[in-house]
Amino acid sequence: MSTTIACLGLGAMGAPIAANLITAGFTVRAWNRTRARADALEGATATATPREAATSAAFVITMLADDAAVESATYGPDGLLAGAAKGALHISMSTISLAATRRLAQTHAERGVEFIAAPVFGRPDAARNRLLWVVPGGPAAALERAAPIFAAIGQGTFPMPSAERAILAKLAGNFMIGATIEALGEALVLAEKGGLDPELMLTVLTGSLFNAPVYRNYGPRIARTEFVPAGFTLPLALKDLQLVLAAASEFRTPMPLAEMVRDRINAALSRGREQYDFAGLATVIREAAGLGERRGEGE
Repeated sequence: MSTTIACLGLGAMGAPIAANLITAGFTVRAWNRTRARADALEGATATATPREAATSAAFVITMLADDAAVESATYGPDGLLAGAAKGALHISMSTISLAATRRLAQTHAERGVEFIAAPVFGRPDAARNRLLWVVPGGPAAALERAAPIFAAIGQGTFPMPSAERAILAKLAGNFMIGATIEALGEALVLAEKGGLDPELMLTVLTGSLFNAPVYRNYGPRIARTEFVPAGFTLPLALKDLQLVLAAASEFRTPMPLAEMVRDRINAALSRGREQYDFAGLATVIREAAGLGERRGEGE
């Protein structure tokens, strides 16, 4: 079997991941629903279907938006499972549901194709700079086999005992990102309403107790009310919060803060902010406090 990697999904995260694999010396066969993105990936061989990309590949990476996109690329006559050889390894990097992850693990086992989940923490700039944090889950031998791929795209890994638990860890982390945006939005709006420059307030926060990547990444967008272009759009954030709440329901875990964040996102989307970054849920916090969507608007 070759050392070729099939990369399925060349969006804001998938394209830089594939580019870094090419730079690291892997042979990449690329597929994207919009063919032009595959054609534009320098150093890769563009393919017409997931099946074509997966044929003779040792690894298949999917980085797609949701359950439906991953399952569409996996199943059916043009899906990756139709082309993948026995013993190939499918690395699902998408943030998807626990239910879809269980289905994928089962169907791959039936076909003799290995499967692991490996969602990542990090935005597109982290993907470009090989600074992703990878949370891989699955059989230990499969994780070890995929280790050179993870080293080529990220700065560290947090192995989990199963694909399902890797996805659960990712969902818990994405919930905390949303909760952090909510807290930042409230704190900076309070500061602004009291006459304190929110950027100065953010400097205090990130220069003292809150000097962490999530505050440094999202804080400036909130303080400056700069929500486009998005690194991670509100519709995708809503999808993730819905997955979090589905997991919470399955495990009978009350998560009222997750419900609040979901409702903030829905409120922002109802105002036509589909192109806003995840941080854009702070616009609803601003408006509830009598401030404009953007600084200087309606204030």
